[in-house]
Amino acid sequence: MQSTTVDPTLPIPNLLRVFATVPDPRTCRGRRYSVATLLTIAVAGILANHTSVLAIAEWAATVRGYARARLGLPAAATPHQTTFARLFRRIDPAAVTIALTQAFDPRRPMVLPPRGQTGIALDGKTHRRRRALARTSGAPIHMVSLVDHVRGIILAQQPVTAGASEASMTLPLIAQISWTGRVLTGDALHCQTALCTAVIAAGGDYLLRVKANQPRLFQDIQWLFAEPEQLDDQRTAQVIQRGHGRREHRQIVVSSDLAGYSPWPALAQVFRITRTWWTADGTKRSAIRYGITSLPASSGSAADLLRLFQGHWTIENRVHYVKDQALGEDASPIYRDHGPDVMAILRDSALNLIRRAGHRSVAAALRHYSRDSRAALTLVGVLRSENA
Repeated sequence: MQSTTVDPTLPIPNLLRVFATVPDPRTCRGRRYSVATLLTIAVAGILANHTSVLAIAEWAATVRGYARARLGLPAAATPHQTTFARLFRRIDPAAVTIALTQAFDPRRPMVLPPRGQTGIALDGKTHRRRRALARTSGAPIHMVSLVDHVRGIILAQQPVTAGASEASMTLPLIAQISWTGRVLTGDALHCQTALCTAVIAAGGDYLLRVKANQPRLFQDIQWLFAEPEQLDDQRTAQVIQRGHGRREHRQIVVSSDLAGYSPWPALAQVFRITRTWWTADGTKRSAIRYGITSLPASSGSAADLLRLFQGHWTIENRVHYVKDQALGEDASPIYRDHGPDVMAILRDSALNLIRRAGHRSVAAALRHYSRDSRAALTLVGVLRSENA
């Protein structure tokens, strides 16, 4: 099975301990299984390629011996699918995601990484199956996430309730993680002064795409690059990529001439990216994109900005696409109350653990853990490697 080198700085969380901090919304009467036990079983079941509540309950019934004791399961009973479903509907998704953020991205106050070292992608994901149900159920249809560009780890999530906009739910995400040395990347939807101000106040930076939804800023950048020979500061970088039957060329032009003129918060540089690509039949196409960043030239060269801009697509290629194709998120029929949000967060947890274990192919990892349930229980911290 394909794998990559494991980053030794990443924590190996014991999910039983992680989920022990999540408040239990149930009454004490008739409670047989703890919140930590049920959530840990769910993540381990997802790792074993059992992606529905029914399948998770069926997988839990196959756990035997020492692993049962470690999970806190009695010798002759396992939780029914309705036990999982009722808990997921009532539990607070915010409490679950905060616990997991602390596990996968612990704050390290003594570590001060260089400015602009790491890109953090911000984007929302629609659950297509829930879109048709949202009008009648009142269920959220979006989950907004923060994802590390390099590791592909989901650092934090925030449900978007029905009737609310994705942009309005991004500010609570900023407070959930440490921003020192990190750069928020996002598309034009997230190019908002409030969001940029919050990231700067938290000690981070931003790099965002600009479109006509910010007309004054967009026009200023277009005018600036309309006559590049007039620029006092101009730096360029380019990259050529080949793959999937086509060749792509990206060139970035960066300038700090707009800094001090534009009222945009902490604006240091603006850029224009020209993307040219040739399809398999030789057809040439091109597109121009504009963007802004708070990174000064001393911390963000033209090549650095181009790398961060391209790295933003990690959230689509390594998270959203994988969750739909390998973990079946779009096809999930769960839609009531908090159930969809909790399941989405648990899928994120399973994906984070797969990345942490160094697997390059998520589908191959799921097949591996489906054949070896003790390996899945080891990955969630229930068993030690010598017991697996």
